[in-house]
Amino acid sequence: MAKKFSELRAKMSLQARAEANAIASKLRADYPLHELRRARGLSQEVIAKTLHVSQANVSKIEQRTDMYISTLRSHIRAMGGELEIRAKFPDGDVVVTGFAEESLTTA
Repeated sequence: MAKKFSELRAKMSLQARAEANAIASKLRADYPLHELRRARGLSQEVIAKTLHVSQANVSKIEQRTDMYISTLRSHIRAMGGELEIRAKFPDGDVVVTGFAEESLTTA
């Protein structure tokens, strides 16, 4: 008989739970864009409809290694998230600002 995950987790030691949480956090933190979409249970078609573009366009975006921040922001928003740009330094992380949509428009 299959056991519930909650029952198995309850039997784990605190150290084992902490290690499992650390591994899960690491896995969540390192996703290419197409895998992030899949992990969120979304298809390219759903993203395309949200962005009002073709499914082929979504596929191209997900394969790019270089893109505009506004393009990435739109894609992340279509998945229900918000884009945050963070710089990592030995003495701590800093959220980089100045990439708000208003700052992308020219006068």
